[in-house]
Amino acid sequence: MAKRLKTISRAEQKARRPQEILEAAFEEFLDKGFSATRVEDVALRLGITKGTVYLYFPSKEVLFEESIRQMSLPLSQLRASAETLEGSYAERLKQMIGMAYEMIAGDCKCSELLRLTVSEGTRFPHIVDRHYDEFVAPLLKTVCMLVEGGVAAGEFLPGPAVSAPDVLIGPVIHFNLWSILFAQRRPLDQKAYMEAHIDMVMQTLMRGKGE
Repeated sequence: MAKRLKTISRAEQKARRPQEILEAAFEEFLDKGFSATRVEDVALRLGITKGTVYLYFPSKEVLFEESIRQMSLPLSQLRASAETLEGSYAERLKQMIGMAYEMIAGDCKCSELLRLTVSEGTRFPHIVDRHYDEFVAPLLKTVCMLVEGGVAAGEFLPGPAVSAPDVLIGPVIHFNLWSILFAQRRPLDQKAYMEAHIDMVMQTLMRGKGE
């Protein structure tokens, strides 16, 4: 018996339309940048009229900012994921770094989001703030907590990296930027890079332990 195709009601189509517009707009902004993108190009991707886009988003600026906000939502998961970490401080720190790599390497939208943030950050400084608040700050806060806890528990040795935890997460940002700028010239092996990063962090925090 032939499988009956599910039909989508007009109400469902209408409910999905804003999300579809935002996704199409994000792709256009990625391809052409803010200045060169036209609202009619976004509409053309979806086979709708320019007026339909303006029905939901009154200007190109609003469309851009909303598309960035929508694509930033997965970054907020990092904050919640940090609360599920288990094990020793060292194990939790490894897990946290691994989750950060999975987020930026496993989701191309997150990686492309940084590219747009860099290219359009001067025009829209608040999208830089959002990227920091929703990705960098939670990552930094959790790393600080784990490192300080590890020192207090005797797992880690006190040292310069404890007072400058930015050094411990810097390679995550570097990996993302490198992948955007130099992927065609020298692509990085994400697994090998992540393992080297974690090894470097552990060697730094646990140097001399057990000697």
